[in-house]
Amino acid sequence: MSLLAHSAEDPSPAAPAGTPDSRSQLFNDSTTEHYRRSVAEGVARVADKISTTERPFTGVTVDGLSPTVAGIDLEQPLHDPAAALDELEEVYLRDAVYFHHPRYLAHLNCPVVIPALVGEAVLSAVNSSLDTWDQSAGGTLIERRLIDWTARRIGLGERADGIFTSGGTQSNLQAMLLARDEACRTALARENDPDKNPQGAATPVRRTDILPRLRIFASQAGHFSIEKAATLLGLGAEAVIAVPCGPDKRMRADALAAELARCAAEGLIPMAVVATAGTTDFGSIDPLPEVADLCARYGTWMHVDAAYGCGLLVSRRRALLDGIERADSVTVDYHKSFFQPVSSSAVLVRDHATLRHVTYHADYLNPARMAERRIPNQVDKSIQTTRRFDALKLWLTLRTMGADGIGELFDEVVDRAADAWKVLNDDPRFEVVVEPQLSTLVFRYLPYPDDRDPVLSDEVNLHAREALFASGDAIVAGTVVDGRHYLKFTLLNPETTLADIATVLDLIAEHAGAYLAARPEPALSAAS
Repeated sequence: MSLLAHSAEDPSPAAPAGTPDSRSQLFNDSTTEHYRRSVAEGVARVADKISTTERPFTGVTVDGLSPTVAGIDLEQPLHDPAAALDELEEVYLRDAVYFHHPRYLAHLNCPVVIPALVGEAVLSAVNSSLDTWDQSAGGTLIERRLIDWTARRIGLGERADGIFTSGGTQSNLQAMLLARDEACRTALARENDPDKNPQGAATPVRRTDILPRLRIFASQAGHFSIEKAATLLGLGAEAVIAVPCGPDKRMRADALAAELARCAAEGLIPMAVVATAGTTDFGSIDPLPEVADLCARYGTWMHVDAAYGCGLLVSRRRALLDGIERADSVTVDYHKSFFQPVSSSAVLVRDHATLRHVTYHADYLNPARMAERRIPNQVDKSIQTTRRFDALKLWLTLRTMGADGIGELFDEVVDRAADAWKVLNDDPRFEVVVEPQLSTLVFRYLPYPDDRDPVLSDEVNLHAREALFASGDAIVAGTVVDGRHYLKFTLLNPETTLADIATVLDLIAEHAGAYLAARPEPALSAAS
């Protein structure tokens, strides 16, 4: 009996009465109208929410929201898209943190541009996977074209290449993996070459002999993901040497030179120097030309973490990145300063050949014969396999707004930070750490102009930030500088005005003042 005949005689059992047909939820040629209505309703809910949101946050607490989420029975579906959206309003949309609001001033989260949201809708519906050509076709070519475009903006040269990633942490991890394997390759070749090392070891030097000697040099103000990468790569966080910064919170080139010389004298191998173009706390940009000179002198991989500062690539301030073109690898986060939805990031390399360190072939996915036939499988240069087509968001943004349009938005927030620094610097209620290069300001409220009670200053600033967050009126970040607690503005919204900033400063001062007023008076000593 044929399979067709068998299926006609023995049909699959029908769905239980009262249960919607699950097939009707599959997106295909027969459900396009259902898709159109459902997505339109979801978009309408978000649009209504954005248009009526008056504060960046409601102030809901973990204890306040957790019972609502925990009380939902996931074993009992609602069978109604509208009811599911109503429920979503209660557990998410109502209390979400809205980055589009001009008084969200906390982390490196940007408002997003509409062309990128269109791209997000398209890519999630088509659901291409960017690991192989036979899963993505044109998506592969679009991603490659955007990598080439970014590499040209950086100035990496004709041999440059790269790959989209989930974010700066993954980009930095892949860059450090490439640097590690390049350092091992060159060290093994040198130390096992009798012409270069005539007094070499009696037995050949192995990779396991090299790994404990590798060192990574990064600014004290650099991102924690470098230590995480060192740990994941088997080097240990202790392999990362923190290079001191100057008062401007930029890596000191003289300190880097001293550390490189010390390690070389001790027989250690400088695997990589990580220069930061836009530190998370201060937006500071390390002296890239001087770092590049030192890397060239010591034969060290130069990585530039430009996750934040990559917006300068399309800015009128492009000169702040001079020297980045000499890097061996660069991290960019389009979802920070290109106004893209999360996630949209990339790691780029000067020499595409170095990507061989992440190339593995699987017969079922990307057999080696495909490379010989010049079939472009992106998994050949990624540490991910399945990957979303996040490049589409940037593609539609560039094709709609152009690079100059993105740059104008980024320049606006940098301009705003410069003006806000003047406001803070002139306000006796506050102390600001450093004049910004990008759009981040680190400052604190001063209970006393002479800051004579550092413990009280810490308490006041911690309380002011928490109270402001609880109110939902604004959100600011916090950090620690030299062991002291500070507040932080991260400006990435061109809609944020100086008036917004002044209002938030007044709110901080009010919360700080309320805390001071509520403190009990210090007890008088017997002698007094």
